[in-house]
Amino acid sequence: MGITERREREKEEVRRRILDAARELFARDGYEAVTMRKIAEAIEYSPTAIYLHFKDKESLVRELCMADFDSLAKAFQRIAREPDPLERLKKSGLAYADFALEHPNHYRLMFMTPDPAPAKDEEAAAKRKGNPEEDAYAFLVATVAEAIEKGLLRTDLKDPHLVAQAAWAGVHGVISLHVAKGTDGWIDWKPLKKTVTLVVDSFSRGISK
Repeated sequence: MGITERREREKEEVRRRILDAARELFARDGYEAVTMRKIAEAIEYSPTAIYLHFKDKESLVRELCMADFDSLAKAFQRIAREPDPLERLKKSGLAYADFALEHPNHYRLMFMTPDPAPAKDEEAAAKRKGNPEEDAYAFLVATVAEAIEKGLLRTDLKDPHLVAQAAWAGVHGVISLHVAKGTDGWIDWKPLKKTVTLVVDSFSRGISK
């Protein structure tokens, strides 16, 4: 490995450590409470070193959120080849739960905190929004729209956004309880995957003809 290649790899490793530390701090303490200095302290770097990679906190959190939403979109794309839209909808819910289980801090930052730094690059954001290959919500809406078009849903369900948001809310509710209260010994919490499966199956039956 050459010197240039090694330096690039070291630079990417530092960048990854910064993003991982920031994600955990944002999820735990909230966007306003976290400073670049706190992030630097978490990885035992100087604040100056952080600014070599990110010009400010907003640019850091934007990159963090974009990377995490990309990961979720890729998880959905792995089930995009499922021909049955209702089955695809079920698998989407389970993939969403898998993502939350594997990346709880990602999930907290993405779905359990207000968006701290909306994208400034409106053109880039516009290209992603509504594209099922890059926008997980668009993927969900497209799946529901296909089910409606194929006559698989109840005849009173004609708005794919309404159905998609109801499906999302059901699964998100289960996951949020698990993330926020899953260690609470007062309740005998059942495994998240089992509860999500029950919610997804019940919802699918409820909207089907």
